[in-house]
Amino acid sequence: MQEEINKCIEILSKGGLILYPTDTVWGIGCDATNEEAVAKIYALKKRENTKTMICLVANDFMLEKHVSAVPEVAYDIIDLATKPTTIVYDNPKGVAKNLVAEDNTLAIRVASDKFCQYLISNFKKPIVSTSANIAGAPTPQTFKEISGAILKGVDYVVNLHQDQNSGTPSSIIKLGNDGVVKIIRE
Repeated sequence: MQEEINKCIEILSKGGLILYPTDTVWGIGCDATNEEAVAKIYALKKRENTKTMICLVANDFMLEKHVSAVPEVAYDIIDLATKPTTIVYDNPKGVAKNLVAEDNTLAIRVASDKFCQYLISNFKKPIVSTSANIAGAPTPQTFKEISGAILKGVDYVVNLHQDQNSGTPSSIIKLGNDGVVKIIRE
């Protein structure tokens, strides 16, 4: 696993794209602080850059570094969630501008998968995580379902868990600093 992490860090550091197994589905990832790398994902997915993407962090400390004020209830949701849960936060900071939604929010998930946690911890920056499909196409449930265009469009494909079925996409909850909680995807 360390060899895969080292290769990913090398690619991410150069602004490249990786295809990697996450705690949910296979994801296309890049350095979440690199605007050009984020733009490459939008281009690869043929996705409008007004559609936001998820960002993965390794732990609560990294979360706090990239959100102006993490609502207390977020920690309860993260601790009590029975499946990977992404939370949309107000006022993100220290990430690529083209990753932040027009309403100044960002969807962030604290990774629960060991590979992702190690990768992000070693990289020391958040990583984008968006499903490995062209916009509008179904989310691949297995590595084998990932299209050739995506496989060719990334700079590195992680050589782990390719024979396992993916999980399901994460739940998404929006937490406003005004105390409003809204479920976007269960």
